[in-house]
Amino acid sequence: MLTAEQRKEKMKAVIRAGTGNFLELYDFLVYAYFATYIADAFFPSESAFVSLMNTFLTYAIASVARPFGAVILGSYMDRHGRRNGLLVTLTLMGIGTATLAFTPTYESIGLLAPIIIIIGRLIQGFSLGVEAGGVNVYLAEIATPKNRGFYTSWQGGSQALGVVAATGLGALLTATLTMEQMQEYGWRIPLIVGCAIIPVLFWLRRSLQETEYFEKSTHARSTWEVLRILGDHWQILLIGVMLTILNTTTFYFVNTYTPTYGIRNFGMDPLGTFSVALAVGIATLILLPIGGTISDRIGRFPTLVGVPILVLATSYPAMMWLDAAPGFGRLLAVELWLAALYAMYAGTLVPLMVEIIPGKARSSGYAIILSLANGIFGSLTPFIATVLIETTGDRASPALWLSACAVLSLVGSFAAWRFAAKPTMQTAAAE
Repeated sequence: MLTAEQRKEKMKAVIRAGTGNFLELYDFLVYAYFATYIADAFFPSESAFVSLMNTFLTYAIASVARPFGAVILGSYMDRHGRRNGLLVTLTLMGIGTATLAFTPTYESIGLLAPIIIIIGRLIQGFSLGVEAGGVNVYLAEIATPKNRGFYTSWQGGSQALGVVAATGLGALLTATLTMEQMQEYGWRIPLIVGCAIIPVLFWLRRSLQETEYFEKSTHARSTWEVLRILGDHWQILLIGVMLTILNTTTFYFVNTYTPTYGIRNFGMDPLGTFSVALAVGIATLILLPIGGTISDRIGRFPTLVGVPILVLATSYPAMMWLDAAPGFGRLLAVELWLAALYAMYAGTLVPLMVEIIPGKARSSGYAIILSLANGIFGSLTPFIATVLIETTGDRASPALWLSACAVLSLVGSFAAWRFAAKPTMQTAAAE
């Protein structure tokens, strides 16, 4: 049983570890929320649709670099420690944030502008390849076995704080600046704020201690050994991707696509849609630890099976209800419902994945799973949702994408059942 002082120290470590995830989501959401302004600045076109698509494709292009980051940085983390790897990822994320914040527009430097933005996104994608997975592993390894769901849920909690910060600042800017001011310089303000807090986040993360689990375990000696271990456990990786698909697509829909969904498709007030996104972030922050705690008490699988079924049963009817009479209240209700399903699922999924991935390749394995699920499904969600609406004329059609992903994750849940009986991580720290 942990003492009050030990619990306090662990929560401090949770905060330090989560700083990079905060920046990751803050920066990514600023890009998504201000996509229309970024499109005008770096990807101008006679067609607003083409310009927006180019912006979302650049948003998703970071996923191209994620698998490389997962393998290279994940292997580094498995061989040299969780702390060292998390410091590297934070540094790379800071470079990417600064690139977007300070690059001149297309009007000023021409084609060089979108090229620089794409390079910055690739750098961020490389770091993001292992950031979330690395934090999940770190939190799992400092947790007590009976509270692993609660501890690992704070990785998502730090992301939810990024959501709250990005949406709160977005709502403030939308309320105080004119459309012309937003197009001219307002969209850069959140990015500059992100750059300003990077030194503080780096200072916090530098004080991390290496996990006791890593220090006492044997490590892979090379990247090739890590890849060999993962190859021997390819079934776990495949099942992990299937399980994570619903997690990533639901997250991207409720946390990155909400403002665009409300403004572009329903003609809603930008301030209202940012307020919805802010409420979603707050709700997610509250519900994630609850989801993790529930999974510690009743097990992982009731939620991993139940949530996909609820997505299948409710997402399309909910969006049809919104489409029938668009408004702030209905958008808020639909997004909060999807956010609640995401939070309960994510709070349960993370500890299960860490428990079944082999210890010597845990950071790499989880990073590869997240990279594939995000790259193939999650980060493309805003793009796919926009294309579905454009081609079908059905503003509820994004629910079809969420439902298809729910089916894949439901199959993954049943397939994962036998691996959960033999967890590779029996202990992480002294109880």
